[in-house]
Amino acid sequence: MKQFFLMLFFLSALVLNSQNSINYSEVAQDLLENIMHKKAYDKEVKILAESSLNNLISELQTDQEKIAFWVNVYNAFIQISLTENPKEYENRGDFFKKERVKIAGEMLSFDDIEHGIIRKSRMKISLGYLRKWFRPKWERKLRIDGDIDWRIHFALNCGAKSCPPVAIYSAKNLDKEFDFMTKKYLTEQTTYQKETKTAKTVALFSWFRGDFGGKCGARKILFNYKITPEKPKKLDFKNYDWTLSLGNFRTIPK
Repeated sequence: MKQFFLMLFFLSALVLNSQNSINYSEVAQDLLENIMHKKAYDKEVKILAESSLNNLISELQTDQEKIAFWVNVYNAFIQISLTENPKEYENRGDFFKKERVKIAGEMLSFDDIEHGIIRKSRMKISLGYLRKWFRPKWERKLRIDGDIDWRIHFALNCGAKSCPPVAIYSAKNLDKEFDFMTKKYLTEQTTYQKETKTAKTVALFSWFRGDFGGKCGARKILFNYKITPEKPKKLDFKNYDWTLSLGNFRTIPK
């Protein structure tokens, strides 16, 4: 009898351990990869929906882990939502505010993920300078701990033609991957007039200027990433093309 109970305990522990061994970061990567290759993704959506706050807190320990996971989730569900119902994009304000992504026992909006978790509880319309006063428990538990990584703006794809391409990110190589996408995107989006030392670049620099360290910070970024041959004296911003554009995928070289 004693051996029976020991065996039962061992099997129960084994089952419990297998239930807790899900790697949610890999699930988010698989979800996005399946979308990119037009494969079924219902399994990954279900796993993420059935995760818990404790699951994610336990797994996502560093900011790199948090950012890679949530950027992949955001980009994946943008593709899912707008493929299923592209007419929702006609009212973009409501589209981004609507709670539609079930993760960690919560129904989250795209604004929740971007501004609450990845941008550390920043107000959406504040040029990146103001923080939200009231923050729910899940946001405080899941958001990044350190400073905002401004490169996230060149990794998040909101479904518009002017958005950065969608790529799959990993915590291990996040710096390298973010640098690659930042340089590629800004090179494609920026022109420079040497005579007036004016860079015409993406409007994201203006909308979230606090994240970039103001216009001075944006000028440094353009020069440091060799987008412009010198530090611009003036910045102009292109009109953002909100035309719906899905399937803009890119592979980051290893």
